[in-house]
Amino acid sequence: MRIPSLLPGLLAAAFACTAVAAAPLAASGDVPSRLRLESAKLQLEVSPRLGGRVLHFSLPGAPNLLRTGEALHSQPEPAVEADGANIGYLGHETWVGPQSAWWSDQAVNPARRKAAAPWPPDPWLAHAPAKVLAHDGSRLLLQGAASPVSGVQLTQSFAIAPDRPGTAELAVEMRNIRKRPVSHDIWFNTRVAPETRVYVPVAADGSGVRVRSDTGDGFDGLISSTADGLFSLELLPPGEGLHGRRGKVFIQPRAGWIAGFAAGQAFVIHFEPQAAEAIHPEHGQVELYLAWRPREADTGVLELEVHAPYLTLAPGEAATAREWWVVRRYDGPDRRDAQVAFLQRMLAEAGVE
Repeated sequence: MRIPSLLPGLLAAAFACTAVAAAPLAASGDVPSRLRLESAKLQLEVSPRLGGRVLHFSLPGAPNLLRTGEALHSQPEPAVEADGANIGYLGHETWVGPQSAWWSDQAVNPARRKAAAPWPPDPWLAHAPAKVLAHDGSRLLLQGAASPVSGVQLTQSFAIAPDRPGTAELAVEMRNIRKRPVSHDIWFNTRVAPETRVYVPVAADGSGVRVRSDTGDGFDGLISSTADGLFSLELLPPGEGLHGRRGKVFIQPRAGWIAGFAAGQAFVIHFEPQAAEAIHPEHGQVELYLAWRPREADTGVLELEVHAPYLTLAPGEAATAREWWVVRRYDGPDRRDAQVAFLQRMLAEAGVE
């Protein structure tokens, strides 16, 4: 079942007033560091100060399902600089794809343009302060900075509908602020602990899955399973003399959802499934990136990534993508059969196909 948008009127009004030209950054001192949305069935915390990054998602009072970084404490007021490095805030954020084009169409850092740099992410999207357009206990609307790197401005909404208190909707509008076309996709990136058991629906024969193991630097490759038509990463100990596993998986999913189990909770992120032809060829609609170091205090990260269609936008034109997040308590064993059985019931109750 496709779930309707929670805030069509509010989004339409906000998008109508979105600037079409680059504007000064919001004064960071006027932008909250965290705002909470909460119902009887879930809670979400978002940082307007960090561009609309989600920093907490869980059942009320339960442990955070998102992986966040130490930089939240050591660099709470980041400068937005064209030559700045990535800052490891983690949590959930929105990028634009493809990654190979991140710095190829901009004039603020010619060196990165010349090098076709694939890293770091656009700092105007990653951590520039966002303007709060609306907020109450169940909805939040943010207008992000106009980026001279990507040539777009993101307006993000976060909402929990009164009649569906167990579901949070995250919506992003990407608007072209240039006087010429730009080509991008909307790219959701949700970071969780690497020990989170994650399932993605795939074809029964395992097709539509490409696994890239990033070995070297002491890392072993990825190990995975496609049993029951569900892709999962297997956290088996790395080989002798190696300290972890690392790599990325590119998936054309059988259905529009990702599920995970951690900290006594089960969660589902669902989205509009797309044909493979709509996704930029260097990406998959779903991507999983794992960097896992089991014998270290910081065991790494698992990224749950979803790409919307790759589009060319005319000046002033916009595209929108959404995710819906659901969480339930899970008291069952840490076994695949038990988790899959619970997941089937959870998907049916949430109306997710």
